[in-house]
Amino acid sequence: MRVRAARALRALRRIALVVPLVLTALALLLLPRPPPVDTPARVPSTPPPPPPPAPPVREDPPVQNSITDNNDADAVVHEVDEIAERPWFMRGGEKRPTSTDPHEGMFPEDAPGDDRIFQQLMYTLPKSDEAPIKKILLANGLGAWGVPAGRTEFIRNKCPVDRCSLTADAREAGNADAILFKDHHTPFNVRRPINQIWILYYLECPYHTASLRPTSLDVFNWTSTYRRDSDIVAPYEKFVYHDSLITGKELDRNYAANKTKKVAWFVSNCHARNRRLQYARQLSKYIDVDIYGACGAHHCPRTDPQCLEMLDKDYKFYLAFENSNCRDYITEKFFVNGLQHNVLPIVMGAKASEYAAAAPHNSYIHVEEFAGPEELATYLHRLDKDDNLYNSYFKWKGTGEFINTYFFCRVCAMVHANDRRHRTGHYTDVQSWWREGACTRGDWRAAERDNG
Repeated sequence: MRVRAARALRALRRIALVVPLVLTALALLLLPRPPPVDTPARVPSTPPPPPPPAPPVREDPPVQNSITDNNDADAVVHEVDEIAERPWFMRGGEKRPTSTDPHEGMFPEDAPGDDRIFQQLMYTLPKSDEAPIKKILLANGLGAWGVPAGRTEFIRNKCPVDRCSLTADAREAGNADAILFKDHHTPFNVRRPINQIWILYYLECPYHTASLRPTSLDVFNWTSTYRRDSDIVAPYEKFVYHDSLITGKELDRNYAANKTKKVAWFVSNCHARNRRLQYARQLSKYIDVDIYGACGAHHCPRTDPQCLEMLDKDYKFYLAFENSNCRDYITEKFFVNGLQHNVLPIVMGAKASEYAAAAPHNSYIHVEEFAGPEELATYLHRLDKDDNLYNSYFKWKGTGEFINTYFFCRVCAMVHANDRRHRTGHYTDVQSWWREGACTRGDWRAAERDNG
């Protein structure tokens, strides 16, 4: 819509330049002719005085303003066109998928270490392909996912691959194309078709998910978790650059201005396995740390929006500490409380390399970049005194956006891609994949030294 409006504006400006010229020409043609001059009866003895010099021809005023306006319109059109060229899942993006190759980076073995979300969202079926409607059974019910039955979820989200239907009817277990289990395995006591796909979904980390029964360890084809080596990666949030080559921009504001407080933390679980509270208390010996919630002396109800607004106005740093140090485990504590406010997050949870893979460039500080709390505090004091250095951590803002990863769109695309690709296989021990080496109670540096 914005593209069409901008193009119409450019056309109107060009018309506005031409119309005055046309009207002027018509006016000249319609002016009345002067009456004829009578010839005198006698030729004067002296020649008539010379006619007065003709007035200078007035040139049309320069149309510099119009040209400038037209250039502005062109700039607007260019900007709108650039936005429209972004993928369909980004704000204002209109670029729809063209890839129909199911081998193009869709599955974990295709791109190890990548979450493949972009490839899954940009996959579509051949136009000539009359693909069947794939039936996906939600073993935990529709309410557990907040979706309606049928094809509504795929149609209303304009999924590139929308030929799927959702059901929670257990009677469909024998003929569904895929069954999605959330957090645990609920057998349906029906014979499983050989090509049926079973998907195990986990939202939380291994410490907070129940163990599967021995009979359920080797029945799953796919996993869907926040981990980047899952078949269908389901992160808490996903940041995407508008241009992968532009990871920073010049700032038009000072993010340190008027901030008088140092470090804030909102926390309610005082007994996390990674001993984050103990780390925060050690840090508070060297720099002011205001702990809000059950674990500290400050209080602010979670339902009060002013709690997070304090991060924008008062604090320079926020402890985005996860409750567990687990592989790829990065939650809303970082993405929402941290990055989506004007505060610099200090992180603990996943490995430093895993934050680097998921976060905007130079947008956080990882505790394992320092020998301990005292060294970290020394660096925070340095940032507190140097606005330029502090602001360097905010140059990523405006270079991209947090996207909707359209989970069910991708599930549908993957089920169809799997069918076209004739891909088979399953986890022989999904519990081992999920738990072994996935978490550490200490920091990752110590764990790597122990395993090395």
